Amino acid sequence: MADEQQNNGAGAAAGEPQQQLILQRVYLKDVSFESPGSPDVFRKAYQPQINVDLRTRSNTLEDDNHEIILTVTITAKIEEETAFLVEVQQAGIFMVRGVEGEDLRRILAIYCPNVLFPYARETIDTIVTKGTFPALMLAQVNFEALYAQAVQQAQQNAAQETAAAEGPAEV
Repeated sequence: MADEQQNNGAGAAAGEPQQQLILQRVYLKDVSFESPGSPDVFRKAYQPQINVDLRTRSNTLEDDNHEIILTVTITAKIEEETAFLVEVQQAGIFMVRGVEGEDLRRILAIYCPNVLFPYARETIDTIVTKGTFPALMLAQVNFEALYAQAVQQAQQNAAQETAAAEGPAEV
């Protein structure tokens, strides 16, 4: 009996699926670096305007596996000229079992990108320095806040669509 409880997870009620989250693999899916203004850009004072764009997407695979792709795009401009543009797609395969609905969406949108971000950050820093630009260490990202913002935006869009479908209110 004690062996059965250990195999099924300590304290798990009979018949309840055990929740599991296992990182299967982290890999670089795609990478791009451009320095369209070189070599002229190297003769200017390096005080860039940095723009960071983050996107995540997930693909459901077999056996409760999910591929999460974190895309980070960095554009650095000096005056109006693009000094460099780097895009990294850092991906991972996560096995998530026994979790559904909103909890699953939160794991895929918050936890998984948090795991992938340090890998993407290191890749970007390495590529930028190989382009002979100063190191670029991105600040940590609050994926929970980004997820909350996306949920709120989706709710607002749904409310606007509902209001538009109902037509103008009668007076």
